[in-house]
Amino acid sequence: MPRRLSATVERFPLAQEFRIARGATSEAAVVTCTIADEYGRGWGECVPYPRYGESIDSVLAEIEAARQAIEGGASRDTIGRLMRPGAARNAVDCALWDIEAKSNGTNVGAMICGETPRPIETAYTISLGPAAEMASAARAADRGLLKIKVGTPQDPERIRAVHAAARGARLILDANEGWRAENLASNLLAAAAAGAVLVEQPLPAGEDEILARIPHPVPICADESVHTTADLEALVGRYDYVNVKLDKTGGLTEALGLVSRARELGFGVMVGCMVGTSLAMAPAVLLAQTAELADLDGPLLLKADRRNGLRYAQTLVSPPDRSLWG
Repeated sequence: MPRRLSATVERFPLAQEFRIARGATSEAAVVTCTIADEYGRGWGECVPYPRYGESIDSVLAEIEAARQAIEGGASRDTIGRLMRPGAARNAVDCALWDIEAKSNGTNVGAMICGETPRPIETAYTISLGPAAEMASAARAADRGLLKIKVGTPQDPERIRAVHAAARGARLILDANEGWRAENLASNLLAAAAAGAVLVEQPLPAGEDEILARIPHPVPICADESVHTTADLEALVGRYDYVNVKLDKTGGLTEALGLVSRARELGFGVMVGCMVGTSLAMAPAVLLAQTAELADLDGPLLLKADRRNGLRYAQTLVSPPDRSLWG
């Protein structure tokens, strides 16, 4: 029986508006790719991201352009050469991992982890807003690891307020390219004073040369500046960590190679996500088994997740059950 490919759009309302330095959203709009054959069905989810020139329509078109190859039995490696890195390839790649595991009577965790995957700690994200509002949200979250969205001129006040309210939680500060050279030092000092464990993408991608010439009182993590393995060498000396997201790498296959090369170059690893459902998080939880940090809280930001979603228990997220993925 030949493969059959389908790609559909699904929309999941958020529990509340989610704001970062670049804008706000009230839903997770995702593309779900399904590949079926005689062994069953494999599926994967991606989140098209306008920052990277993607839209729902462009992702659907990319998947459709690869239909003949996918339905003709193309391997993950072939798809990696045929499709460019990004959301569309991620959905296809993860669907192929899923169906490969089903075909072999195994699971993806056994294929890539070398041992039984375990629950991992995930950050919980506090959306950008006024300092008092963010402090209240941090206090109510009552979690051990918080990711705080920043990236505006008022950030030192915001950082101090959240730190005071966070009940000793470890803080990741994510500027989403919102800082500039003129406020970088003062913001990094505010981060250090708050005991932050990481500052994520403080400067715009391509405008981060200064990071190689200034002290890092808090480790600095590349996000928008790193998509695939090919980006890593240019970041040595500028960043201490890299944030690996499947929607940037174009799937789990490239992400595994990126993590391996990042280790060789001395980077710490964080595994992150776009705002999506448990289907998007499932392969990332497996990738994050050896990461120092993970930010895989997408389903916690939704009004309702998919059926058979990941299990979250306070700060921990468990590996996926085969009824979901892998």
